[in-house]
Amino acid sequence: MDTRELAKRIRIHAVNMTSRGGSSHIGSALSMADILAVLYGQCLNVDPARPQWPARDRFILSKGHGGAAVYAALAETGFFSPEVLKTHYQDGGKLSGHVSHKGIPGVEFSTGSLGHGLPVGVGMAKAARLREQAHRVVVLLSDGECDEGSNWEAILFAAHHGLDNLIAIVDYNKIQSLAPVAETLGLEPFTDKWQSFGWDVKEVDGHDHDQMATMLDNPEPGKPRVVIAHTTKGKGVSFMENSVLWHYRTARGQEFEAAISELERSA
Repeated sequence: MDTRELAKRIRIHAVNMTSRGGSSHIGSALSMADILAVLYGQCLNVDPARPQWPARDRFILSKGHGGAAVYAALAETGFFSPEVLKTHYQDGGKLSGHVSHKGIPGVEFSTGSLGHGLPVGVGMAKAARLREQAHRVVVLLSDGECDEGSNWEAILFAAHHGLDNLIAIVDYNKIQSLAPVAETLGLEPFTDKWQSFGWDVKEVDGHDHDQMATMLDNPEPGKPRVVIAHTTKGKGVSFMENSVLWHYRTARGQEFEAAISELERSA
């Protein structure tokens, strides 16, 4: 699968979905589109025809507010029809603004309140070990979400139990809800923190598909892995990039037309 084309389609869907329903978080959805495209187009061991296949890798979007991008990735890879995306954030529709597993094939866990996805993923990884199951658990977090103490408890637990079947990916776009991450609660030295907690750390450009293609490969035995993916908030739409405004803003009218036009022209 052409993961770059998949990322482009995810972005176009996400802009359409959030505009149609009047929801927000488009900047967050755009920053992680390339990560999702590489995961679903190349890395995850999943089967859209058998979404409950016992041997599947488990993926959790901990930054549940970016759920539009996950729904788009699932639709584009065959879990359900892209037509369903038109119901996103609509009265009576199944696709909620924050990602939900209820009635949605391919979604493992509902999220929204930050700091929940990784602890649940750690539990899944530990359960897999106890049951001698070989699948991996992949959790995608936001950088601002790393302010949550529940994550650091889970990080300690995963390293203590040697959960090398667990991969955390941080969408490090460096902007959270109302301000840059560095101004809200600085994370640096970020890599050193994860290493000191006993994790195998890999840093990548979160928009470079060749770099990300190997992000799940060859984890250090006995250690969970974290992939720190450096990204751009609002990636793909020039007037949204690196802008706090587009954490909550919805593209409508001329802004919507400009965003779609720019994405459709992109390589």
